[in-house]
Order: sequence, then C-alpha cells, then structure tokens
Amino acid sequence: MNNKWKPIYMIFFLLLFYLEPTVALGQNRFNMTYLYFGRTDQYVEFVDNARRSVGTISPNYFEINDDGSLKMTAKYNKQFVDEMHRRGIKVVPFISNHWDRALGRVALGHRVNLSTQIANAIRDMNLDGVDVDIENLTEVDRDANTDFMALLRSKIPITKEVSIAVAPNPYDWKNGWQGSYDYPRLAQVLTGSRDYLMIMAYDESWEGSDPGPVASLPFVDKSIQYAINKGVPRSKIVLGLPFYGRFWKTDGTLKGVGISHWQVYDLMDRYQGTVTMDSSSQTPRFDFTIGPGDPPSTIAYKTLTTGNYTVWFDNEASLKKKLDVVRKYNIKGTGNWSLSQEEDSMWDYYSLWLNGLFFSDIQSHWAKSYIQTVQGKGWMVGVSSSRFAPDSPLTRAQGATILVRALGLENASPKTSFPFRDVSSSHWARKYIHLAKEKGIISGMSETSFAPDTPLTREQMAKMLNNLMQYSNSALPSSPPYADVSPDRWSYQVIVNLSQRKIFSGVSTSAGLFFKPTGRTTRAEMATLMSRMATDIESLIY
Repeated sequence: MNNKWKPIYMIFFLLLFYLEPTVALGQNRFNMTYLYFGRTDQYVEFVDNARRSVGTISPNYFEINDDGSLKMTAKYNKQFVDEMHRRGIKVVPFISNHWDRALGRVALGHRVNLSTQIANAIRDMNLDGVDVDIENLTEVDRDANTDFMALLRSKIPITKEVSIAVAPNPYDWKNGWQGSYDYPRLAQVLTGSRDYLMIMAYDESWEGSDPGPVASLPFVDKSIQYAINKGVPRSKIVLGLPFYGRFWKTDGTLKGVGISHWQVYDLMDRYQGTVTMDSSSQTPRFDFTIGPGDPPSTIAYKTLTTGNYTVWFDNEASLKKKLDVVRKYNIKGTGNWSLSQEEDSMWDYYSLWLNGLFFSDIQSHWAKSYIQTVQGKGWMVGVSSSRFAPDSPLTRAQGATILVRALGLENASPKTSFPFRDVSSSHWARKYIHLAKEKGIISGMSETSFAPDTPLTREQMAKMLNNLMQYSNSALPSSPPYADVSPDRWSYQVIVNLSQRKIFSGVSTSAGLFFKPTGRTTRAEMATLMSRMATDIESLIY
C-alpha cells in the first residue's frame, strides 16, 4: 500500500468563513399516506400527528361489491373531507380488493361501469381523485388492469388525481402479481400532472417467510431503478414505504406477523433487548426475550408468550437512507402504508429528510449547501435527527472524526497502543482519535492528553489539515501575513503553508489582516471547508 499522499493542487479558498453561497431551496416533494386503521373520529388526530408532512390522504372509502360494482364504506365522512380541504390536503380514496383475486377479476370484468361509478362518486362527494389498489392478480390480467386505468383517466377530470399502487419488481419478474402491472403502458395512460405509480417497495419478507427485512435498502433501490429503466417518467414515480415491521418467534410458531412501528418501540421499553443494524440490508433488527416472569404482549391478535423474538423494522437511520432514494433518483415523492402505524417522533424529521434538508436549523443558513454535501458523503452527522447545530463550536474529537471518515478509515482498526489518558474507553470518538493519531493527522495537547471535548481552534484545524495533506513547508514571508500571528507562534508555519495555498483567508479590518488563531471553529465552517476540498480529499491514497 502506498503510504504517501498524492500531491494536492492549489485550492482557491477565498473568504472561507464569510462568503455566503447562493443555493436553491429544497423542493417541496410529494407525500401521501393511506388511512386504513382506526376509527373515523380519530382521523383528524392522525393527520395532526403528521405535523403538516402529508399533502394527500387516501382513506378507505371505496370497495368492490361481489358483482363488480362500487361499494361505499361506512368510513366516508363529509366533515373530514371538508376539514382536509380547509387545510389544503387532498382526499384521494383508494379502492381495493384486499388481495381477493376473484373479486379483483370481477371488478376488471365490469371496469366500464365501475370506472363510471368511481368518477361519479368523486364528483358527488367532492373528492380529489382515486388510487387503485387491486392486488394479487397475474400476468393474464395485465391488459385489463391497464385499460381500467385508462377508463378512469378518461372519465375523471384531468385536474384530479388518478394513481395506481403497483407491486415492486426489482428483479423484472414477468409472471404472477408483478406481471399484472405494465409499468410503461400505465405511465402512458396516466396523463394527468397529478397522476403516478405508487411503488409498494415492501413485504420483501412476509407473513410465513423466513426472518428478514420488510424493505431492505437494496430492494427499495432496485424497485425504483426498475420503474425508471422501463421508461416511467420520474415525475410519475412515488416510493411506497411501510410504517410497519414484522416479527418472528425463534421456535417457528410466529412467522412474519405484522407490527406497527410504534408497537416495536413499546416492546423495546417493556423487554429491553438489543437493536443491531444489518449491514447488507441497511435495516435494523430488534432481538428480545420474554422471560417466565415477564408480562405477555398482544400484537395483531397474537399473544407473545415466553421465548425469543426477532423484529425487523425501520428506525431513523434506515428511513433516512430510504428517503434519500427519492433525492438520488429525483422522483416525485413518497407514499406510506399507513397513517397511525408510525412511531410518532418520525414526523419531526420526515418532511425535512424527504426534501433533502435533513436538518431543521440549516434551511436559511449560509452554509446549507456545504452541510448537505458533507452529510451526504457521511463525513459529518447531526447532533440529533433533525438538528445540525451549524453555529456550535466543533470539538477536537469531532474534528478528528470528520477527517477519519473523509479518508474512509472508519472501519479500520488501530494497531498501536492508545496514548491519551483523558479519552475514556467509552468515549464515542476514541477509535477515531486513535486512528487519526496513528495516521499522523492529529497530535495531543501533550503526549498523554488530547482534550477531546474542548473546542477546536482555527490554528489547530490548520495543523490537522496540514498533516492530512502532508504539505511541504512554504518559504516564510519577509513579514507576517497576519497581524495576530507572530513568527514565533507554534502554528505560524502551518498557517503560512495553508494561506499561501489559498486554503485560508484572514479577516480584513481597518487595523489589518487577522487570522484569529484561537478562534473557535464552528460546525458550519468545517462543513464548508470539507465540502470545497472534497475532490482533493477524495483523490488521496492512504
């Protein structure tokens, strides 16, 4: 392995900390959610809990009679529809056969009349469209399925939504349920600007299957790739995400039973257990034990008795990665099955993450674009799921961690003894500090002290970056470049090195040019530096 750094070309880094970039605001991406569970008098409360993160509600108002005609459910409520409209939320009920293949085929056999009945109901009840969720058909029903959507589109005003929930098809299956959806033709007949295909990218594992994730990141990603590769416009692709997981009892008596995400967290509180992130699926797994003296729990009418259990679900980390698929492929947005199954705090960040903002405290910040860049690269993370704290000082431990991550060394193992006595074995950054010291990126306050939680100063950051790049010493100028950095200061040489390469610029005042060597480095400033140096950092070979 080559232990030398590649040469780094001059980085023009003028006014690093004071130049405000021009950035585009995040998009307001589409998010819809199905409304199926709960009582109708709870629906407004469910919507309130979503914290204005939902633009379209799809309640269970439409079903299918045995003769293929439209059946209105008892859940329709005019007051609820009016209240949603008052809030600017669209109400687009879904029609479903609830996995009944025979009933689905009867519906398609009477699609001319059924489509007319649906269009009339939308008009008479002041609804905003329809979502078709007819599942468990096969390839023999493909053309009828497409024709049904074309009929709906021709009879429902173009200003209203016509959408279809489709099976995920990450492996291009031609037959069975996946074969019943002709993605390209469906996209062609759905001509309205509000129309879309809702790709149900879940139930990768199902009730009765072996334990596994409901929606692994590769499964989700490939499902969206399939739609794009089939020619579906990105503006007509909606990523469907589950608000539920599944659990298995290790003795095989319970296999893949559905569980709402909020119930998973209740089980954690009740039984403790262990949560691990599966690296291949990028999905968490919760393992727990119910002992002989523990109280039982009931989930989905199933009693959880003494034994060992595994739950696959989504948490903040996994959901964040799935929402980033929307940004990655620039698709319309997301859909959720279903409202009231989520863990409540999820709504604190869902809309931000869907729109690629990730942090609520950077939306109008001058360093927003830089923060998004380093967050996307995994070099910096927030102080919580929804806050970056851009103007907070960066600690020495955080600085070391960022540089180790930027070099892709986070999975490396230190090979030397750890020198710093003030970094406990339980300190979150101990490994990163160890690796950074081992690679010569950092030094301590003394041979045995690092001061991990003290703020990183500008001159200390200059030293770290100089070590990272392994710059040769520049010729010293005839006079100091900064009024507050004298030639006998310990950091003088590295500040000169970085300044002559235009990596840093001082602050010009009427009293002269100042570097502010002991000034604190903020998290926004570090993000800006790392973002602008990204290409050069990534070219390093360690």
